Amino acid sequence: MYSLNRATLIGNLTRDPELRYTPSGQAVCSFSVATNRRYKNQTTGEFVDQTEYHDCVAWAKTGEFIAGNLKKGNKMYVEGRLQTRSWDAPDGAKMRRTEIVVDEFVPLTPRPGGANAGASFDSVEDLIGSQPEANDQIDQTVSANSSAPRGRGAKKADSTATPASEEINLDDIPF
Repeated sequence: MYSLNRATLIGNLTRDPELRYTPSGQAVCSFSVATNRRYKNQTTGEFVDQTEYHDCVAWAKTGEFIAGNLKKGNKMYVEGRLQTRSWDAPDGAKMRRTEIVVDEFVPLTPRPGGANAGASFDSVEDLIGSQPEANDQIDQTVSANSSAPRGRGAKKADSTATPASEEINLDDIPF
């Protein structure tokens, strides 16, 4: 039987991303994203906002990029898989935390100066790629010719790319 483990969010960072390194030198960035849901209370007829907080973790260059370029309050698109880890607290209690392990992200807050964040972060192509597992045993590097998944904002070299000599008139675009 097939299964699916994907999480997709658009929300705001609730705190500045925290960048740490594992003993083997692998970068890991922890951050939290808040999402809002608005619904109408059937009893009072008033609209109610409900906020959910989602813990996220990004590894390697993805984590370094997020920690270096995003801050509390920034809006971002996050896509990844859910992963639950457990440990024993010092008092003996069993602890569990479910996190989104980030595969792809897109900054959505405009950078100072008015440029769109997605258009300004041209280096995302070099930073998004295959993510190592949390157990730190996989040391992967993604080459420019790799078939590994890339970020949504990443440029892909394929046959549908617009030739450099062909100009696009913005008035011809229907949306």
